[in-house]
Amino acid sequence: MERALCDRLASCLDRPEILAIDPERVAALRAALDDDDPPASAGRGGAVTGYDPGPGRRRLVTIDRRGHLTAACRWRADGTLAWAKCLTGAGDWIGIEPAADDHPAWGLSDRLWLLDSQEAWAPREALTLFQAVDYARPDAIPPLFAPARLPPGAGTAVLNLIAGLMKDQGVARVRYRGPYPTEQLFTALLECFRHDPALDDALRRFMDADDVDWIPAPHERHLVAPGVSVQLRHQIDKVVLDGVAFYRRDWQGVIRHEPRVVREEGARVICSLWALGRSLEDRLTLDRSGEVQERPAPALDPIPPAPLPPVWAPALAELIARESAPALASSLREVMRALTLEWGAVPGDLLEVDGARVRVSRRLRAVGVEWVGESAAGPERAQRAIAFVVEVARLVAPAARLRAQARLAASSAAEQARALDTPPHEGALPESVGRLLALVASGRA
Repeated sequence: MERALCDRLASCLDRPEILAIDPERVAALRAALDDDDPPASAGRGGAVTGYDPGPGRRRLVTIDRRGHLTAACRWRADGTLAWAKCLTGAGDWIGIEPAADDHPAWGLSDRLWLLDSQEAWAPREALTLFQAVDYARPDAIPPLFAPARLPPGAGTAVLNLIAGLMKDQGVARVRYRGPYPTEQLFTALLECFRHDPALDDALRRFMDADDVDWIPAPHERHLVAPGVSVQLRHQIDKVVLDGVAFYRRDWQGVIRHEPRVVREEGARVICSLWALGRSLEDRLTLDRSGEVQERPAPALDPIPPAPLPPVWAPALAELIARESAPALASSLREVMRALTLEWGAVPGDLLEVDGARVRVSRRLRAVGVEWVGESAAGPERAQRAIAFVVEVARLVAPAARLRAQARLAASSAAEQARALDTPPHEGALPESVGRLLALVASGRA
């Protein structure tokens, strides 16, 4: 590894807050960085990981290119993990406590904690559980209980740490053996793994609970400016700006239908609020390494919010159900009935969720209604109305699905069994969707 990278890691290890992670092993790592073959590795984006210089390849710390700690592990004398922690793109520290509890579905479980950021290990709030992992040689992707309890980005941050540990130990392929193999879980796994490239339609196979091999491919995370986190491998995959995540659209051939996109224009990488094939607002411009070039202030909208017409909620429930696991259909309908939907100002984003209130950007409505109205009455306008309604459904869908998953997980065993027997969505769309499309085509959305 380059001497300059070793020197950067050494200067970070001298800091008291990093030394406190594991004083004995971090000090040994610091001394070993002067060896001809130092126990460290570097990513192409400049992240550096330091390892315990003793037997085995046990990672201790990962530092980004600006010297920020992004992950840490503390190991027991017997080689098992005492605890680990990782930083989300939004700046939350998530801790892993191994073998902390049991779960009725899979037994021994590790606990996830929200941590106090000022201490090496200071649990603040218990979040949820996932199936216990052998961190000395992890060989499977663990199922997670109640993902809705996690703050944004926590799930992929933990998966990325596990993928890194797998790569350290030379684990070439693993599988997921848990419930609810949804498209959302598939795309989350793509942030930290790559599916077997020899498989045809890996997404369909995964959602049908068929065997899909995953190859560990952890990303680097860099804090490049206050409130700006960049996630990259061969290119920038994801950017978190003031807590809002923007994603590249193409992930190993799977197209993510995201309202917040990372797109490239020549040497620039632009984070945009995106709908109907166009940018509604460019929020951040980076160079290809992830350094900030422009950061405009979010557009303002002083007009008070207004409710969506009542037909939106049942129609959105049906559309979201069509793109979700069949088991969630009933829960999605219940969830959407309980939400209050409104058009309004969402500075810097297209959606704001506050309890049962869901506010959709008025800018999206204005652009959508104008775009639909520009087309000739008849099939063309109907197609545009469908496209606009689907954009809104996909915007609301992640929040609705998390609530539906939590609702289903809290239901009785009999209700869950009935939900799992729900057949795939087939046939014509219900009347509520037709009424909503007619409303949108008339310009009264």
